[in-house]
Amino acid sequence: QLQASGGGVVQAGDSLRISCVATGRAFNTYTVGWFRQAPGKRRELIACITDGGTTYHSDSVKGRFTMSRDNGDNAVYLLMNILKPEDTAIYSCAADKSMAAVLRGTPNYWGQGTLVTVSS
Repeated sequence: QLQASGGGVVQAGDSLRISCVATGRAFNTYTVGWFRQAPGKRRELIACITDGGTTYHSDSVKGRFTMSRDNGDNAVYLLMNILKPEDTAIYSCAADKSMAAVLRGTPNYWGQGTLVTVSS
């Protein structure tokens, strides 16, 4: 089970860190992704991290967002800097043993999202 938290209302240019905590064993063997869905738009993968710690960030967030993981806490994080109004979305975490499944947007395990609202 995955649970995202840490969303809120911030101003453009602010920073925010959101978290995703997993329950269960062997979390460190999963690739985990952060997805977001803005109103009226398709869900998109914006970052993922493999079991080995390799990260991927989409072009839309590269250089502003950083994903990390702490296997001891069974958690992954997304540090979001220089937030823009277009970053407003529901952010969800999802996991799968297969990195390919996460990159395709079809991971097996999904958590509830957390809403991030960026005001201009």
